[in-house]
Amino acid sequence: MIRRGGVFVVAVAIAGLTAASAAAGPVSLDLRAGRLGDSVLALGRQAGVSIAVDDPVLWARPVPAIRGRFTARQALAKLARSTGSTIRSAGAGGWRLVARAAPPRAVKRGLRGATANAAPAVPTIAGADIIVAASKRDTRLRDFAGQVAHLDGIDLALGGAGGSDAVLARLASVSSTHLGAGRNKLFIRGIADSSFTGPTQTTVGQYLGDIRLSYNAPDPDLRLYDIASVEVLEGPQGTLYGAGSLGGIIRTVPNAPVIDDKTAAIATGVSATTHGDPGGDIGATLNLPVMEGRMALRIVGYAVTEGGYIDNPTLGQSDVNRTSIAGGRGTLRVDLGRDWTLDLGGVYQRTRGDDSQYTDRDAPPRTRNSAVVQGFGADYRMGDLVVSGTLGGLMLRSSTAIVGQTLTERYDATMVDGDPRLFVQRNATAMLTNETRLWRPMRAGFGWVVGGSFTHNRTRLSRALGAVEAPVPVTGVTNRIDEATLYGEGSVALFPGLIATGGARVTRAALSGTGQDLAEALAPVALARAQVTASRRETSLLPSGSLIATVLPRLSLYARYQQGFRPGGLAIESDFVRRFRNDRVRTIESGIRFGQSGIDPVSVSAGLSHTLWDDIQADFIDGSGLPSTANIGNGRIWSASAAAAWRPVAGLTIDAGLTYNDSRVTEPSQAYALAFARMSQVPNIARFAGRLGLDYSRPLCGDLDLRVYGWARYVGRSRLGIGPVLGEEQGDYLDTALTMRVGRPTLGLTLGVTNLTDGTGNRFALGTPFQIGSGQITPLRPRTLRLGIDAAF
Repeated sequence: MIRRGGVFVVAVAIAGLTAASAAAGPVSLDLRAGRLGDSVLALGRQAGVSIAVDDPVLWARPVPAIRGRFTARQALAKLARSTGSTIRSAGAGGWRLVARAAPPRAVKRGLRGATANAAPAVPTIAGADIIVAASKRDTRLRDFAGQVAHLDGIDLALGGAGGSDAVLARLASVSSTHLGAGRNKLFIRGIADSSFTGPTQTTVGQYLGDIRLSYNAPDPDLRLYDIASVEVLEGPQGTLYGAGSLGGIIRTVPNAPVIDDKTAAIATGVSATTHGDPGGDIGATLNLPVMEGRMALRIVGYAVTEGGYIDNPTLGQSDVNRTSIAGGRGTLRVDLGRDWTLDLGGVYQRTRGDDSQYTDRDAPPRTRNSAVVQGFGADYRMGDLVVSGTLGGLMLRSSTAIVGQTLTERYDATMVDGDPRLFVQRNATAMLTNETRLWRPMRAGFGWVVGGSFTHNRTRLSRALGAVEAPVPVTGVTNRIDEATLYGEGSVALFPGLIATGGARVTRAALSGTGQDLAEALAPVALARAQVTASRRETSLLPSGSLIATVLPRLSLYARYQQGFRPGGLAIESDFVRRFRNDRVRTIESGIRFGQSGIDPVSVSAGLSHTLWDDIQADFIDGSGLPSTANIGNGRIWSASAAAAWRPVAGLTIDAGLTYNDSRVTEPSQAYALAFARMSQVPNIARFAGRLGLDYSRPLCGDLDLRVYGWARYVGRSRLGIGPVLGEEQGDYLDTALTMRVGRPTLGLTLGVTNLTDGTGNRFALGTPFQIGSGQITPLRPRTLRLGIDAAF
């Protein structure tokens, strides 16, 4: 599914600088004579800027060569003059080239007539392609068999950079739990395991560039400042991405350092929440040359505070759920010469929530009565080293990272008419990962990628339960995994218009684990059981295959088969530690794609998939009221999705997307047969979700531009978990937002409103697992108004 608001953004295939301006220093450029589109692509790569072209006729106009040292703005001005086009703002730090309107034939209504006739009505220009970077071998969208969504960094930054919520707002196929920033689990294509964060690996793989963000930890919810793009590939993606990509992958591409270019950008805003406290945000980016022609540093820093809006009369507190997020990212790029580069980077983010964001269903709006404060804290740290280069006509990249992630959560465990009790859970993850791959982009009807990876991951889940002042440690668990893989995939054009792709991944995993803080009376038995069941080795083979046929110049059909899996591990149940097995999915998918969003005036994509899911890993509530994990049986999922975009006139794009999921546990394990007799729907997945978006831009006067972007997203009904105990209903709500920006690429003002109707809804039916069935709901954030300013230097 492709979703793009308004224009084809050249940054689709470029990890370049989006915060460029006329004041940026000159860079060495070598743009060959030819079509404007090709020169814009080259300018984006060489200068690290984001440029958009919204007219395929303009894309094909001839331009002269440009060689020498120029700022990106100077080079763009030369291209604009030679093609009779105008440079317009495309948001903070980005540009758009638009064809100049023809002179009006009459004084009256001349401009309106020219605008109305500006809609492109010509075939797509050959060569205007979107590149699927997450394919790991620079596959063109027209050659990719599968559902893909591309979100441009300029769009994501409009009105203030968000986190994963910004991705959710723009796609119908992605869903999430809503415990709070840094605590959530993401789902794609109806493949969801549970509502809780435990020892199970996630069903969605998340990546920052080529680096995996986590293995079996929650979504770190990194803020999307200074981002080139986000790609979402619907799963499974086992051949290329291995374990934990059952539902798909989300790949965030940050802007890379630009050699010999000194630039800076800043964006800040203040917000006011109805029924709640105010908030604010600030983010800054600096690109700084360190050694002329050889080395540059790019750093990003940000801080966000979101005002609370939940009241707790029991403790006499109001607006208790304020969340504060602070972090940064830095990358040092070294040009090693001969098309080789080295990137040394780091990421850090600190998230603190003063209290939870759920309410009581039967209480007044945005109110709950809790006996204890249920704050949380999440920390994410990563250091990475990436080496990239060419070997003849081949490309090579090796990426290594060390990751640390911790999440500490406090839950109200007070029993009815009992003294206040507190449950504390801490999930600490450490990961070392490397992937090295060699690939040949599709040329002369043939392309391939081969690679290998190694991952070491250790997760310790520790718990404490008891009096608020001094909770007592209870049984925990430590899981370790060492995973080595080899994979390969190749494509061949059987004849013009038909491409066949096949691949496989072999994974060898060594798993081990031990119980922690075991009850003294049960320690010998429980520890022995843990050691016996946890230490094992497993080998998995994940094959894949696909066909894609171009039946008309802009119409293609595809079919694919893919598998995915997650390794097993140890789980806690009451005072015991026990094993759960691998689970595996097998998916058959077919789809159709007409046009390319942002390039063609009309684009449509749709897909239908059938998934068989064996030995489903899922979480449940054990006899002590604590979350635990088990294999609950086998299931099947039917999933359908569609997306469309229409550009009726230049500057206006209307897009829509929808997804339908029918998921069932068809063969429950013996231990859970009674629960599934009453309720078998896979948790957290709505049967239907859809969205509608509108993106409008126009010049005002001089170099000032107006951009208005609005969307509405409906999420249908789903259930919290499996079985009657976790059968709470959630969903069936509408979320909305509207953002307006006025300015130029170097300076702009934004005004945005979220939750236009000030609706309440129920995003998630869980606040604390100790009070399941008591009517917990997680409302939408009330209507929030944000006023912001952004500048680039």
